[in-house]
Amino acid sequence: MKIIVGISRIIVGVLFIISGLIKLNDPVGFSFKLKDYFAPEVLDFGFLVPYALLIAIFLVIFEVLVGVALLLGYWKKLTLWALLLMIVFFTFLTFYSAYFNKVTDCGCFGDAIPLTPWESFSKDIVLLILILIIFFGRKYIQPFFTKGTRSIIIFASFVACLGIAYYVLQHLPIIDFRPYKIGANIKEGMSVPENAHGPVYEYKWKFNVNGEEKVITTNGEYPKVDGELIDTETKMIQEGYTPPIHDFSMERDGEDYTEQFLDEENLVVVIAYSLGNTEKNGYASIKEVTDKALKNGYNVIGLSASSQEMTEALTEEYKLNFKFYFCDETTLKTIVRSNPGILELDKGTIKQKLHWNDAQKLKLPVVENAKPKLDLSLKQRLDSIAVLDQKYRLLMQAQTLDERKKLGEKMGLSEAEYSGDLAKMQSVLDSVNMVFVERYLLQKGYPGKSVVGEESSLVAWNVLQHNPDKIPLYLPLVKKAAAEGEIPKTSAAMMEDRYLMMEGKPQIYGTQGMSYDDARGSFIWPIENAETINQRRKDAGFEETIEEYAKILFGKDFEYQPRTIEQIK
Repeated sequence: MKIIVGISRIIVGVLFIISGLIKLNDPVGFSFKLKDYFAPEVLDFGFLVPYALLIAIFLVIFEVLVGVALLLGYWKKLTLWALLLMIVFFTFLTFYSAYFNKVTDCGCFGDAIPLTPWESFSKDIVLLILILIIFFGRKYIQPFFTKGTRSIIIFASFVACLGIAYYVLQHLPIIDFRPYKIGANIKEGMSVPENAHGPVYEYKWKFNVNGEEKVITTNGEYPKVDGELIDTETKMIQEGYTPPIHDFSMERDGEDYTEQFLDEENLVVVIAYSLGNTEKNGYASIKEVTDKALKNGYNVIGLSASSQEMTEALTEEYKLNFKFYFCDETTLKTIVRSNPGILELDKGTIKQKLHWNDAQKLKLPVVENAKPKLDLSLKQRLDSIAVLDQKYRLLMQAQTLDERKKLGEKMGLSEAEYSGDLAKMQSVLDSVNMVFVERYLLQKGYPGKSVVGEESSLVAWNVLQHNPDKIPLYLPLVKKAAAEGEIPKTSAAMMEDRYLMMEGKPQIYGTQGMSYDDARGSFIWPIENAETINQRRKDAGFEETIEEYAKILFGKDFEYQPRTIEQIK
């Protein structure tokens, strides 16, 4: 009995220490697992969700200390009762999860040793037997060292655990057991080997054979039975191969960019899985390193599970020079235990992964033969101009004075501003904006997306639209920018049509319309060669025919009728 208790003591103590240290290496990941257990469909302890990380840290440190105390023979009675109560609770929990299929991975050994629910339950049964042996054979437990030495070891273990917990929370796990560790290739992690086994199903075929029901079980093949088939039940008895990475995607506006970005070299990815609880302190350093990345020839994107409205508000608030794409929140939490965190990818291979606290450690050598992607100072200036370009126009859209007042106060305007002559004040801003844009147009040409990014590439276009007297001078630059892919062709087409309408000439693409409250009514401005207008619109990138576009402008009951310049006059 003494030998059995001694062996059990070593096995249980070592297992508790290993299990605790693995989870202590990644307490954030363990807190995610606790939230799964606290969910309404499992334990329904929703009130504990905000404290999941704190509970996780306490549990893993306690687990390590109990293991150390058992090996040392320290506080024997307290340690054994703690072990017994813990294993009884966790045995019940893993059985509940396995039987009702509530939590598919208990997280006992973190991502280092994933266990199925039934494997977790079996492990806890073995531990329960060993702990019961120790509990009832506690008289054979002899302490090691003196009492003072044992106390020092326990205290040192506690301090060490606190130090590890603090380090990994301020940085990242010391050892990364996840499929997104540095050096892993995401594309390879998503692939299924040719010889991978598929799922195995069990089929129960119910037949009517001479008036009697007969059930035959197969693994897929239709049984040879001389009878009438009544019913079939299908059950998966063995799951097929599941790649380690199976929920990774990069989407925006309904389009999937996963393959495009995983084939790209020199890609920096900022991950903020949830903007509702993201660390706002991290975005100053995130902006600094991403601006540097862009200057050194890298492409930069963000990944988040939050809405596009939230990500765009974040980029505006912190003047971030990249846009976010959507990815599953659980996947993002698995990739990096930091919110925000930062990665460097090279054709899908993770080269660097950092906590936002360590963003400045991101190594970003200048990409050979790469030009700086963006003129960031110009982009920031144009983004500020874009805000001014719409400042009073937003107020002009208000339907009532009360609505205008509320909007003005929300914008931080004084009463004199939101109740004054909005058109005149906006006209002043338009003129000021034009001074800066015109200077740049004359010196360097049109500031398109290769210079200021896609989001800011149309700022100069909007300023020109609101200074129509300048359109004749700079329309050639706008058309050149569209031809080179710096701005959408549709934008250049709209400006060209507007110029032609101002000159009293037929337009080309049918983008301009007029609307009057009198007998003249609403109409599309005359179009040159109107019989081929839809082909020209398609070639310019417009998705609607002229008939569909006219209904968008003037209502679903409007019927497009071509007009001539003579009729208009």
